[in-house]
Amino acid sequence: MINDTLFFMLIVGIIISAGMLFLFIWAAKSGQFDDANKMVNGLLFDSTDDLNDAIKKEKNSKDAKESKLKSEIKKEEDKEEKKVSQKID
Repeated sequence: MINDTLFFMLIVGIIISAGMLFLFIWAAKSGQFDDANKMVNGLLFDSTDDLNDAIKKEKNSKDAKESKLKSEIKKEEDKEEKKVSQKID
């Protein structure tokens, strides 16, 4: 009787803990803990150099994504050309 109760309490505790962990991870990923005022005030105190660096970093990131996409498209085109040339032979 006591063993069954302890086992039941253990299972229920694990389920509740897993649910709370899931909710915490969801809240963290969806931005529930972000401080909006911190972000707004951060813009007020940034220097011009910091803002220019941020713009350059964003541009470099965008360029890297574009070049990666172009290389993937080129690889796919090369694969298609190889398939077509193999079918012709």
